[in-house]
Amino acid sequence: MKILVINGPNINMLGIREPGIYGKNTFADLLALLEQTAKEEFLTIEQYQSNHEGDIVDKIQAAYGNFDGIVINPAAYTHTSVAILDALKAVSIPAVEVHISDVDAREAFRQISYAGLYCEKTIKGLGLKGYRQAILYLKEKYA
Repeated sequence: MKILVINGPNINMLGIREPGIYGKNTFADLLALLEQTAKEEFLTIEQYQSNHEGDIVDKIQAAYGNFDGIVINPAAYTHTSVAILDALKAVSIPAVEVHISDVDAREAFRQISYAGLYCEKTIKGLGLKGYRQAILYLKEKYA
């Protein structure tokens, strides 16, 4: 099974950006977690991070026919990007949305998730462990 993990803006700044909200784990820690999960679960996992909405849309479109599942943390684009929602709908690849923080306990505008309208599951507030849970969900349901 091939899973694409997409991270949106500022995820590359983990450990630096607001550690009180996002924790002290770094982006390198996230990459190591993904690599370890792939090895333990006998999966192929590709990670992609961009601070640019159009690049994320392009990556989702390129996933068509090449990946069995998508784990996506659109970050700030969660609350603004109909383009990412439309790309997910267009490729029809099973997707799980992940948020490191508990967005439900934060500002009101963070309660809106456009990508979540397509994703079949949302995992939030579990830190980096949420990525592993999302990957395992896709494996159990689709492998």
